[in-house]
Amino acid sequence: MPLLNDDQKMLQETAATFLRDEGGPAKQLRHWRDTGCTDGYGSELWKQFGELGLTGICIPESEGGLGLGSVEAALVLEEIGRNLTPSPFLTTAVVGARAIEGTDHAERWYPAILAGEAVLALAVDEGRRHSPEQTKLAAQRRGNGFVLNGAKQFVVQGNSADAILTVARTAGAPGDRDGLTLFAVPKGAAEVESVTLTDSSKAARLRFDNVELDADAVVGDVDNGWAPLSRALAAGRAGVSAELVGVAAGASAMTVDYLRQRKQFGKLIGEFQALQHRAAHLYGEIEIARAAVLKAAELIDSGDEKAELMTAVAKAKAAAVSKLAVQEGVQMHGGIGMTDEHDIGLFMKREAVLGELFGDVYYHRDQVAALSGY
Repeated sequence: MPLLNDDQKMLQETAATFLRDEGGPAKQLRHWRDTGCTDGYGSELWKQFGELGLTGICIPESEGGLGLGSVEAALVLEEIGRNLTPSPFLTTAVVGARAIEGTDHAERWYPAILAGEAVLALAVDEGRRHSPEQTKLAAQRRGNGFVLNGAKQFVVQGNSADAILTVARTAGAPGDRDGLTLFAVPKGAAEVESVTLTDSSKAARLRFDNVELDADAVVGDVDNGWAPLSRALAAGRAGVSAELVGVAAGASAMTVDYLRQRKQFGKLIGEFQALQHRAAHLYGEIEIARAAVLKAAELIDSGDEKAELMTAVAKAKAAAVSKLAVQEGVQMHGGIGMTDEHDIGLFMKREAVLGELFGDVYYHRDQVAALSGY
């Protein structure tokens, strides 16, 4: 596992303190869920992200950001996962910022992202399974622009995004990477159906019926959308893997704390050897997943040719370990673990959503096999 330098340790401590104080379930997730917030997150907290400079982690220094990378984003996202903090950090400050990097849209959106005022979303999934190459949403040239027809689903933050980065096909056939184009679709252009996910976060289904966009909406080059898309997906997959590690660590810490308090037959249940073995095994698995995530992030930042493979390894491992952590947590808590009054069940719900985002464990295991020559 890569060793953190002093600046990275300071960032980690800052994020941990901030999110522990301001981002916990009572202040954020439960509050916005129970008050029926249509966004699913607090705009004031998002502005606080900006005030701390966290929104600029993936934005170049030349554009006013911190000019850091996927490793630093992973450190923040692990703390977001540990505290179940609902925010647009992943979709906006990581995925969105990487997608528009080096394009005209950076000048348009970076200042608002830095201030914690803008939200971006990525619309890539169309079917039941994640498969960017199978994009069918059609973008046909018309005059000086394009007309989009088709649909997208599982667009996290799509109901409140100021712009939705949408993958469409301008040439070729489903299955081809060539012929894809990334568009920045402004708010209100597509028909949006808001969806509440199992963890109470918000997403959207989008319908494009003759949606007209001018040429300025293109992110990057026409027919070459795979370049910004793959850059965004790499950052997103490493980021969601880090958040899954945070979910696993948070659930594990809550469970260990419960083992130290709950008594049965006059003994703390943490004294039972069978439970000790399970907790120790889980600890080891979380450490392995964290190491895989940080290695993937490091390779992304260095532009290593093995970054794609390691990112797939990280997502597959983090998803599997997080599922193990939340299942063990709920089981060891017993009956109370199945109730809404206890936070352990919230970790299970968050894992269910993050495990599917940008490809589930099976998608990434297949990727590992394919990239390894099998």
